Amino acid sequence: MDYQDIRFEVSGGVAVIELHRPEHLNTYTGRMGIELGDAYRTCDSDDAIRAVVLTGAGRAFCAGADMSVGEETFAKQDRQTFSAAGVDPPAWEVRKPVIAAMNGHAIGIGLTLALQCDIRIAANEGKYAVVQVRRGVMPDGYSHWTLPRIVGMARAADILLTGRTITGAEAAEMGIVSRSLPAAEVLPAARDIAQDIAVNTAPLSVAVTKRLLWESPGLSRADVGRKETELHHHLMGLPDAIEGPVAWIERRPPQWKLSPTRDWPLWPS
Repeated sequence: MDYQDIRFEVSGGVAVIELHRPEHLNTYTGRMGIELGDAYRTCDSDDAIRAVVLTGAGRAFCAGADMSVGEETFAKQDRQTFSAAGVDPPAWEVRKPVIAAMNGHAIGIGLTLALQCDIRIAANEGKYAVVQVRRGVMPDGYSHWTLPRIVGMARAADILLTGRTITGAEAAEMGIVSRSLPAAEVLPAARDIAQDIAVNTAPLSVAVTKRLLWESPGLSRADVGRKETELHHHLMGLPDAIEGPVAWIERRPPQWKLSPTRDWPLWPS
């Protein structure tokens, strides 16, 4: 795809996706959502990509929906084609860790897209909010599902029902993000995490762990234990389960062989 509203680059096993409308604080457009979905599919299918960083150009991550069309911003949409998801596939379906490097403001769909990621880092200087109830619509991007899983029902209600704005420090205190840093440090920190994943973790092991992690809140303790056991049976005895301990004993970087695309297990029901 010829990207216009995002930028996409890969280096050292790490893909960096940049929301790229800096003159508009990277406000979300339909095209941006389509392009982001295309980039996510590439990240999922390309075994050379081990981790993904999602960030924004300039001083914002994403300042919400593009409301330059005024009263038409939330006009009626076709029931057959409209989705409130924001992006297809969502970040949790990518079989690589996706890190949201929120280098600045993340408002509305800007924050709900970040909530779909596995790890989030905020900027101290940024403002963060899911403001849709203050715009006459409602939260989107699966946020009624992601946010309660991340911070619990009470804090999700605080954010979604009030539409209030919080700081990076408060986002960290609430558990919405892992940490809040000076804006200039957010992307480097996310890259460091992604690079560590790319070098030191087994791709298939991370992929199955990520899927079960997102699935687990809807499972019973017994179901989680059963699935962990079945997935262990898939991984144990394979080349990466041999390479991991040997590389550790020999004090050298591991050379992983297995692929999330080629060696994906039959998922336990």
